[in-house]
Amino acid sequence: MNQPGSTPIPAKLEPNSGESAPPLAPQTISVVIPVYKGEHSLPGLMQELEPLTRVTTSAEGATFQVVEAILVYDNGPDGSAAVIRSLEAEYPFVRVIWLSRNFGQHSATLAGMASSRSDWIVTMDEDGQHNPTDIEKLIDTALDRNSPLVYGKPSNPAPHSNFRNAASKLSKILVSRLSSSSSITEFQSFRLILGEIGRSVAAYAGVGVYLDVALGWIASSVAAADIELRGGSERASGYTTRSLFSHFWRLILTSGTRVLRLVSMLGVVVALAGFILGIYFIIEALIGGDLPVGYTSTITVLLFSTGAILIALGVVAEYVGVAVNLAMGKPLYLIVNDPIDGPLGRSTNNHKSLPVSRNGVPVS
Repeated sequence: MNQPGSTPIPAKLEPNSGESAPPLAPQTISVVIPVYKGEHSLPGLMQELEPLTRVTTSAEGATFQVVEAILVYDNGPDGSAAVIRSLEAEYPFVRVIWLSRNFGQHSATLAGMASSRSDWIVTMDEDGQHNPTDIEKLIDTALDRNSPLVYGKPSNPAPHSNFRNAASKLSKILVSRLSSSSSITEFQSFRLILGEIGRSVAAYAGVGVYLDVALGWIASSVAAADIELRGGSERASGYTTRSLFSHFWRLILTSGTRVLRLVSMLGVVVALAGFILGIYFIIEALIGGDLPVGYTSTITVLLFSTGAILIALGVVAEYVGVAVNLAMGKPLYLIVNDPIDGPLGRSTNNHKSLPVSRNGVPVS
């Protein structure tokens, strides 16, 4: 009961008090496509994206709309420049970003992400192996699992050679073990990223950073949606063996300092082996064992000194790793909006459980 002279406290209204909830706004999507050799595949891909520029309802009841397709021209050797100019003139939703020279797929993708302006960012390849209709699977997975980062997980092998597919799978498993990050095995170029996270990564990521590792630095969770890859175009891959190895090496260098700690651990093992071997030689000498002159001291000193050197290198490498993280732009933190005010809070499943604001109206 209110005391005399006090301000009456209004009764708390329930979120579902009989009034119908306002309709949910569709999730807006920017599709980012780095272009290197897309002369023949891009026209068909834009035709497939065009129906999604109208409000579409997914299998789980989420509404979404592709509001722009950002084609990032990465100075390829074919006639892609002329093709994307014609596509920009033909389709109102197509935007073109021109890079000054060839920077590579990840850099081109980051440039497109930085230029996006939607709730979500979808990145996909230019060669047609990713089906635009699978975007709804990514959206449904993001909203169902409340995840700001969703990868398309192929259920069939990529349209590359068996050697390349096997090498790619093996390298991801290896790096995931070395970096203690299981999400590395999910890395794919077909991904859905919360817009504010994608644009933030594009703003701070430094030269040489591996895009998916940078996304994992700040994404609260990572999910995967099952998709099926298509055959793609008949053009040869733009990746040479050298560039693929460079791609793999950048993934290792970006994945943290755990690999560097192996150097220190190896030093400890070698030094410990020298210590144990030294004790063994002493015991052998005391019981009258026949040991070559100078052998014991040489091996013991060699193992001890090698272990000390490796430990010192491991410590130095740790400091280098800290500097590398700073140079790559790894943030100490990232401030974002209240998730319930963003795209993840507008899902069909979450709408009924929105918290009540001060005036008793559900937050939308």
